[in-house]
Amino acid sequence: MITEFKRVIKFAWKDFSRNGANNFAAIFVLVIPILLATSLLLFQGISESVISQIEEKIDITAYFKDGATEEDILNVKDELLKLSTEIKDVQYISKEEALNQFKARHEDDPDFAKALDEIGGNPFQASLNIKTEDPLQYEKVTSFLTAGPFSQFIEKVDYSQKKDTIDRIYGLISNINRFGLILSIVLFLIAILVVLNTIKLAIDSSRDEITAMKLVGAQDWFIRGPFIVQGAICGFAAFFICLVASGLAVYFLSPNVETLVPGFDIFNYFLTNFWIILSAQALFGIVLGALASFILVRSYLKV
Repeated sequence: MITEFKRVIKFAWKDFSRNGANNFAAIFVLVIPILLATSLLLFQGISESVISQIEEKIDITAYFKDGATEEDILNVKDELLKLSTEIKDVQYISKEEALNQFKARHEDDPDFAKALDEIGGNPFQASLNIKTEDPLQYEKVTSFLTAGPFSQFIEKVDYSQKKDTIDRIYGLISNINRFGLILSIVLFLIAILVVLNTIKLAIDSSRDEITAMKLVGAQDWFIRGPFIVQGAICGFAAFFICLVASGLAVYFLSPNVETLVPGFDIFNYFLTNFWIILSAQALFGIVLGALASFILVRSYLKV
């Protein structure tokens, strides 16, 4: 068995060296789907960063009546955190902190400072700033605050003013995820068809050899083996080219991507997920090359 396996490897390497032009074409074609798969992985990182930044800007605020004490507000905060595991953050902002934040935001505008002087005192209310993982939770939180046991402390919750914006933003996020999935499927199918057609041309040149081996009684696995190994070699070569090319591409494109998506360093993302990307490229390239050869040789074994 070991001897036969060595023969398969030997014949595979011999055929690979002999059919240089066809194998070069197969490698080139395999590079394309691997780069597409890598691009989709990087696109996923970009989309996750964009979605995360969008979600950070989504929140609702519950404003408390002047009669509510800090202890009352903190009790409400504790109960909100117990309400659902999907409530990821509840931030307490006191009247004094709200005033200081307003002054800091408008320190260069004397009209706002003048308006505060005319009003006198602190016109702001204590509040809880609430963020959740699921947009449906905002309605649940609003009902809990306005109709629950703490409604006596609540002046208002601004969910109704933000509802349309929240729905539009989460609709956009769903569309981004759906687009990524559809694009992945379409590109994968195109890649499979292109790879199959290209490797078919390489195998066609060995049609007579396959027929002769079949007629002299060679077993199917022995005939198929060298072509599968050749496909795997082509896939490995394509994987190596793609790994180098994608690494250089993300390094040089990193400043441009960070300009488009502030806070996202695509080169750092590539390094952080290096082993995942490397494994995906290797698996995709080698398996795709070997599988395409396995499928295509079957048609020549029916003699």
